[in-house]
Amino acid sequence: MYNQNNDIKSYEDIINLPHPTSKKHKSMSIHDRAAQFSPFAALSGYEEMVSEAGRLTKEKKELSDSEKAILDRKINLLKEIINSKNTPEVTVTYFLPDPLKSGGSYETFTGKIKKIDDIKRTVNFFDNKIYFDDIIDISGEDVDVIDEWTT
Repeated sequence: MYNQNNDIKSYEDIINLPHPTSKKHKSMSIHDRAAQFSPFAALSGYEEMVSEAGRLTKEKKELSDSEKAILDRKINLLKEIINSKNTPEVTVTYFLPDPLKSGGSYETFTGKIKKIDDIKRTVNFFDNKIYFDDIIDISGEDVDVIDEWTT
């Protein structure tokens, strides 16, 4: 409160009184009191949503018939190598569908092939599995010969 001269009035009548404490309620901890005044996110999740919307994906490339034929030859050659008890190491470029939106990204994986499954249409590595339909290219010492034949 202010008096006519805009000076704070004297509170001498209450300044030295003890702080009132409730007999019914326990006093609040300093941590809980501080939490009352901490900022909060009125739009929780908004930043993540904006970030996700701005993330770009690529459309899956449709291979031409000649590109599919080359991949088929490479897969058949790899099957022969595996049947002769070898584990060829190759690098596969493949399309990885995005789990949250349409499209995806192109990934490259290098590893030793454990098995080629014609029924499930997968190339199984010791630590990964890639579907035939997602493969864009296969390269490696054992299959690069096919690229040389076709050029």
